[in-house]
Amino acid sequence: MGRSSGAGRPQPAAPRLAPVRLAELRDDASPDFRRGERYDGVRYTRASADGLELSGMDFLECEFAGISFNETQLRGATFRDCVLAEVYAPVFTAARTVLRDVEVSNPRWGSAELYESGWQSVRIDGGKLDYLNLRGSTLADVQISDCIINELDLGSCTATRVALKNCTIGTLDVSGAKLKDVDVRTTEFRVVSGLGSLAGLVIDDNQLTLLAPLLAAHLGVVVA
Repeated sequence: MGRSSGAGRPQPAAPRLAPVRLAELRDDASPDFRRGERYDGVRYTRASADGLELSGMDFLECEFAGISFNETQLRGATFRDCVLAEVYAPVFTAARTVLRDVEVSNPRWGSAELYESGWQSVRIDGGKLDYLNLRGSTLADVQISDCIINELDLGSCTATRVALKNCTIGTLDVSGAKLKDVDVRTTEFRVVSGLGSLAGLVIDDNQLTLLAPLLAAHLGVVVA
């Protein structure tokens, strides 16, 4: 689905994104993560946390560069004022996590289970995700840019001021979602599921043309 201009039309509210500014960090190239602990002001570089049980972890003002979280259990973890660069996880298990003021760049995630999470002021730039499961999550002030996502599941989520910019998405599922100012005008999709929950989605003229047959079929409209 492409893009066209909409001069003179009311514009959706853009995400309110607070830049992450990290103070002086201490380096830890061989982290000894312990479940339930809080980590504050640490830089982790080219380390592995594969397979660890890290549920309920609390990271504050931390930087992760080239960290592998494959099959790491991060259920209920909290990331606040954090930067994650080139984080690798063929299986990313992080349901019910809290991300607040977080910047993610060039992630490489396979199956990313982040359902029932809470995101506020989160930016994702670049990267490739096979499956991003945010079902049942609450998203506020989120921007995903220049990212390839094979399947994005926003089913039953509440999303406010969310922008998908210049992304390529195979399947977008918004079934049962509550959307407000969710701007997808510069993003391309192959399949959209949940046509009854599109209220609050901001699209352009070209996208509307491509969605029209699906909407007609959904509403039982016969075009003759």
